[in-house]
Amino acid sequence: MDNQKAIDALNTLVVINNDRMEGYATAIEDTEQADLKTLFAHFQKTSQQCHTELAAEVTRLGGTPDEGTRLTGKMYRMWMDVKSTLTNNDRKAVIDWCKYGEDVASESYQETLRKNIEYLSIPQQTMLKKQHSMLQADHNKVRDMRDELVGV
Repeated sequence: MDNQKAIDALNTLVVINNDRMEGYATAIEDTEQADLKTLFAHFQKTSQQCHTELAAEVTRLGGTPDEGTRLTGKMYRMWMDVKSTLTNNDRKAVIDWCKYGEDVASESYQETLRKNIEYLSIPQQTMLKKQHSMLQADHNKVRDMRDELVGV
C-alpha cells in the first residue's frame, strides 16, 4: 500500500469537504430563509463529519490533513454565484447552484475511488463509500427541493 498516494487521495476529499463547509457557512450568512439556513447547516454538518474522519485517516497514515480550499475551480465559482443569488432571494437559482455543488462533491468521491482504488485499503474504501452515500442523501434533498419548485 502506497501511503503517500492514499494520503493524496484522501486529502483531495478533505479539500472538497473544506469547500463545502465554507460554502455553506457563507450561504447560511447570506440567506434570510429559515428553511435554507437549516438545510445548509445540515449539509455543513455532513461535511464536518466527513472531514473529521478523513483528517483522522490522513494523520494515521502519517500525513497532514489539508486545511485549505480550492480558491480556484468549480466550487469557488459556484459559491460566488450562490452568494450573489442569495442576495437577490432567487430561491430556485440558489437550489440549482446547490444541486450543482452537490454534483461536484459526489463526482469527486466517485473519481477518487475510481482512480485510487489500488492505493486505498478496504476500510478506507468503505469509509469513502459511506461518506459518498451521506453526500448523495444531501444531493437528493436538493434535487427534490428543485423538483418541487419546478412543479410550482
